Amino acid sequence: MHVLLLEPDKNLSESYIEVFRSNGHTISWAKTAQGAVLEADEKQPDVVVLELQIARHNGIEFLYEFVSYPEWQSIPVVILTVLPISEVKKMTVLRDQLSVVKVLSKTHTDLKNLVAQAEEAASQA
Repeated sequence: MHVLLLEPDKNLSESYIEVFRSNGHTISWAKTAQGAVLEADEKQPDVVVLELQIARHNGIEFLYEFVSYPEWQSIPVVILTVLPISEVKKMTVLRDQLSVVKVLSKTHTDLKNLVAQAEEAASQA
C-alpha cells in the first residue's frame, strides 16, 4: 500500500512515516496542499491520510482540488486531525463529495490503529 500523508508537523510526520514503513508500506509526505498534489502526481497513493489544519490552503481546499482529478476520485481519504471530531463529522461534504471514509482524532488514535484504519480504507476502495 502506498500512503500519501499530508501533515504539517515534521515530528508527527516522522512518527507516522516510521510506523507505516515498519508495517511494509511506502509513504509520501507533504506539508502543504501543493506539495501533496505533486507527491500524488509522482506516485498515485492507495490512501490519503491528512490533517485538515494545514498552512496556506486548508485540508478541505486540498480535497476539492484532489478529487477534481478523475484518476484520484476513488482514492479513499482518512482524516487525522486535532479538530473536534464531532464538528468534522458534521461536514457531510467530506463524506458525500470528497472521498473521506474515516475521521480520526490525533489525541485518541495510536499509531497501530492509524495503520489499521488506513489499511482498511485502502482495502475497501
